[in-house]
Amino acid sequence: MIYDWLFRLTGSETAAAIIQSLLPLFLFILPFALFAVLLERKVSAHMQDRLGPMRVGYHGILQTVADIIKLVQKEDIVAKDNDRLFFDLSPVIVFTGSYAAFAVIPFSGIFLGSNIDLGLIYIVAVTGLVVAGILMGGWASNNKYSLLGAMRAAAQIISYEIPTLLIILVVIMVSGTLNLYTLSEWQTSYFWNWLILGGPVFGIEKLLFIPLMMMSALIIFTSTLAEVNRTPFDIPEAESELVSGYHTEYSGMKFAMFFLAEYANMFAVAAIVSALFFGGFQSPFGYLGDLFNLPWLIPIEQFFWFTVKGIFFVFVQMWLRWTLPRFRVDQLMTFCWKYLIPFAFVILIIVGLITVLV
Repeated sequence: MIYDWLFRLTGSETAAAIIQSLLPLFLFILPFALFAVLLERKVSAHMQDRLGPMRVGYHGILQTVADIIKLVQKEDIVAKDNDRLFFDLSPVIVFTGSYAAFAVIPFSGIFLGSNIDLGLIYIVAVTGLVVAGILMGGWASNNKYSLLGAMRAAAQIISYEIPTLLIILVVIMVSGTLNLYTLSEWQTSYFWNWLILGGPVFGIEKLLFIPLMMMSALIIFTSTLAEVNRTPFDIPEAESELVSGYHTEYSGMKFAMFFLAEYANMFAVAAIVSALFFGGFQSPFGYLGDLFNLPWLIPIEQFFWFTVKGIFFVFVQMWLRWTLPRFRVDQLMTFCWKYLIPFAFVILIIVGLITVLV
């Protein structure tokens, strides 16, 4: 629908497609990144009995805007021994991998980029670009700390993708779809139809699914938290060990792109958890649009509920950052290979048996 409107406005299919692809960046990702940085500063400040930014704007509300203006004006420094081509490409690839994931995330019944049937597989595939970009940046920086951080990031992301994929398989077995939009529609309105509570099934099957889906939601939230390098899994950026990890040598707008990609990733994984287990864009209590016979209001309500769910899980990520200590490298890998992956395998097998037998 958005594409048709842009086509009529521009008169060109190419222009309409380009504008449509840029809409999420300027209408959601950039404003969200500015909001999330400020939110994280305020959350951490209040958890530590501080006020946080207070100078720029009312209660520091424009502080992140001032920071972006500062970063844009900073000099782009490239050391003489850096591999210039790969050093420049790295932040672009990392941001592209994060940004491209938004193409299949359904914000509402009509606000979605591409309604493809392999949406879940597409997200897993396209976010793999982030690993390549991080490795590229760490190696091209010609800095041992950057390279070590990049290698840690690659090992961590690849390891934690395994439990993520296993839980995605669990969701596919229960719902029968890879399409995130279809999955959100399948969970229908009202919270008791959400997959975290067994989905829109009834009887003994629902009772068996509830504990398994709760464990699955916890596993995928934990593994996606590790994939975006957030505490307690921020080993690749460990300031006390690696200065700043794989982006130590970056400054100015390139550093801002890494920063933007991190917060875009935070919302992307929060949105995936919401879509898989918490009804996606579905309201927990039904729609006012249905109650008052206003069909145009329903997509707006869906967008509101989806955004609220995503921001809630982003808040939980921030909450954990200022609550838990960082894992050691060996603890990080042990937690994945000895706990998350075996538990995810067991859940997959049990859900498969329930689906076939019950």
